[in-house]
Amino acid sequence: MQKLLNKFTTCLWFDKSAEEAMKTYASIFENAKIGSVTHYGEAGHEVHHRPKGSVLTVTLTIDGQELMGLNAGPVFTVNPAISFYVTCKSENEIDSLYEKLSAGGSILMELNKYPFSEKYAWIKDRFGVSWQLILTDKTSQKISSCLMFTGDQKARAEKAIEFYTSIFKNSNVDYLIKYEEGEQAAGTVKHAAFKLDGQQFIAMDNPIDNTFGFTPATSFIVNCESQNEIDELWEKLQANGGSPSQCGWLTDKFGISWQVVPTVVAKMMTDKDEVKREKALAVIMKSQKLKIDELEKAFNS
Repeated sequence: MQKLLNKFTTCLWFDKSAEEAMKTYASIFENAKIGSVTHYGEAGHEVHHRPKGSVLTVTLTIDGQELMGLNAGPVFTVNPAISFYVTCKSENEIDSLYEKLSAGGSILMELNKYPFSEKYAWIKDRFGVSWQLILTDKTSQKISSCLMFTGDQKARAEKAIEFYTSIFKNSNVDYLIKYEEGEQAAGTVKHAAFKLDGQQFIAMDNPIDNTFGFTPATSFIVNCESQNEIDELWEKLQANGGSPSQCGWLTDKFGISWQVVPTVVAKMMTDKDEVKREKALAVIMKSQKLKIDELEKAFNS
């Protein structure tokens, strides 16, 4: 079984280009490596309509942070509401990443000097994934998922940070900087960094009424060791306005999607026995909250 490095894995929803995207990122970033690759079987074909043997998921680690690409059809498309915040320690590094990640994509903010950084850029790559590149030697994590609260979620970043840090263990706010009086959106979050179970996230408010927002196109897998943990997080993350979905997915009250998944699933989905994989996947496909005993019973039957 491949050891999961983090409590959270950021999952990106693609139509069918997950493998191409993950391999592209592996070629662009140093200290990047493709991990496990899983494939569709017969189970759940009436739902996913994917040919047997086609790629389901691909994992990638970049400097210890785990990403997953999921091929799940054209239902959702990634957007800048959740981006990857990448800290670069040299001009050569940021210049190289800017050139390679923007190739075939688009520029949201040009690589330039800004009041908050000597060198910074925000780009969208050819797969639609957004990256913020910043030159700094002050970092505890190379890549962090950045949550931008905009549209119907604007001005809610601080409440979201309070909510998440109250749910997950070993969590804290590293810093929270607000817009000052006289600035647009005064009193809301200009930039914040917080840790959930030791893993860093970035958050910010955006006062613009953008047409995009949080969707299941970018979700966070929570790797759970026990059923008690699954049960607890399933309830807490849905509290006060969240809603459940299929296959261990849920949406919280801020519109952010989470996959509450037992760690045994990674072992099951990469097992060499196709029949066992199919049985476990069939249980996952028909479930909302995942139950370890049901998965193990099906897998071992």
